[in-house]
Amino acid sequence: MIKPLIAITMGDPTGVGPEVIVRALANPEIREICRPVVLGDRLAMERAVKDTGERLEIREVAHEEIGEESSLSVINLLELSSLTSEEMEYGRPGIAAGKVMYDYIVEAVRLCQTGAADAMATAPINKEALNRAGFRYPGHTELLAELTGTKDFVMMLAGDRLRVTLVTIHDALRDVPELLTIERVLSTIRITHRDLHRYFRKNPRIAVLALNPHCGEGGLFGDEEERIIKPAVMAAQGEGIDAAGPLSADTLFHFAAKGEYDAVVCMYHDQGLIPLKLLHFDDGVNVTLGLPIIRTSVDHGTAYNLAGTGKASERSMTAAIRLATEMAKK
Repeated sequence: MIKPLIAITMGDPTGVGPEVIVRALANPEIREICRPVVLGDRLAMERAVKDTGERLEIREVAHEEIGEESSLSVINLLELSSLTSEEMEYGRPGIAAGKVMYDYIVEAVRLCQTGAADAMATAPINKEALNRAGFRYPGHTELLAELTGTKDFVMMLAGDRLRVTLVTIHDALRDVPELLTIERVLSTIRITHRDLHRYFRKNPRIAVLALNPHCGEGGLFGDEEERIIKPAVMAAQGEGIDAAGPLSADTLFHFAAKGEYDAVVCMYHDQGLIPLKLLHFDDGVNVTLGLPIIRTSVDHGTAYNLAGTGKASERSMTAAIRLATEMAKK
């Protein structure tokens, strides 16, 4: 079987993205399972090689060469930018950096859509710089959805012990109750079920969380459970989906981490990401479900305090590339 080709976007050139990519691609186990190609900037990648101390060479490839395998000492680079040293000062992303972050993502999506790449794995971006460059998106997920014409999508964070998906993503906590609807919760359950069934486990067991403490305590602490979440769960069950809920978040994660559920549908960002990062701070992976392409990502940010030190952990990037490869094979 031909190894899957994974397009890896370099992300923010002023953060740790280039360094964690270099470290991940220095791992011979990654080279054994896939054909990686980095979409980014030569100067940034060469600086990352120096900062990490890895004995690797950056080799520029043309579009028609991206599928070629390289030796363990070579990283194939599809160069999409030519930034200056001033535009790549660590921890100081400007408009130029924001533009190239966008360009890397757009090209990776195009490669996946045309079949030139089997999946994409993304390094972290800076959302403020992206917006300053004129691209008004709260994050990768929403940008990818627009580029692929996807209306219904779900953010999943995954590790070996826990997977969580989110009904609302980058929204203010005060807005969450108004954003929850039966259809939105049901859509999240459906997409979670469909893609887990396709890529991870047949007939997955899905837990659906309550919004309020103690599932609203019979309406004392809120009625979203009875009005919205329970009807959505019942509708999912009527479609043959193995869904349970609404369940209290303060106890459910104990059982999910023990393996009693394959994924947990959460109502808002921190409800799912706090327990996920408690268990998988270094090796968690962000997966966008519902897209017509495969996309995984690190589950951390640009870590400017570590940029240029060579100390940033590559475990999440390694896990993202490995998971993208496994999904592509399926």
